[in-house]
Amino acid sequence: MNRSVFTRFAHMIVQVGLLIAIWWACDAVVHLLRLPLSGGVLGLGVVLALLFSGVLRVDRVKVGAQLLLTEMILFFIPAVVAIVRYQDLLVQSGVKLMALIVIGNACVMFLTAFAVEAIVRRGGPDRGLPVAAREQPA
Repeated sequence: MNRSVFTRFAHMIVQVGLLIAIWWACDAVVHLLRLPLSGGVLGLGVVLALLFSGVLRVDRVKVGAQLLLTEMILFFIPAVVAIVRYQDLLVQSGVKLMALIVIGNACVMFLTAFAVEAIVRRGGPDRGLPVAAREQPA
C-alpha cells in the first residue's frame, strides 16, 4: 500500500472518529440533561462553535466530513424503511409530516449556508473553506 494512500486513509479514520466522538459526547449530554433536541444537532452546534472559535481548523475534519457527506445516503436508509413500516401514520398525518420535513430541510439549508458564508467572510478563502477558482490545477 502506498504511504500517501495509507496516510490519507489514517487521517480520514481519525477525523471520522473525532466527529463521531463529538456526536457521542453531545448525545450523552442531551440524555443526561434531558434536552429537547438530538445529540446530532447539539454536536453540529459544538463543531460549528469550535470552527468559529478557531479551536478546530477545517483541515482537521475536512477529509472525514467529506467521507460522511459522500456516504450520506447510507444514513437515510433507516428512514426509508420506517416510512414503509409506518404507512398508516403517513395516511393519517402525511401533510403535517411533509410540512415538517420541508420546513426542517429549509432551516438546515439556511443555517448551513449562513455558517459557510460566515466562515468564508471571517477568514477569507485562505483561512475558511477553499474556493474552487483558487485551487491549483493538477
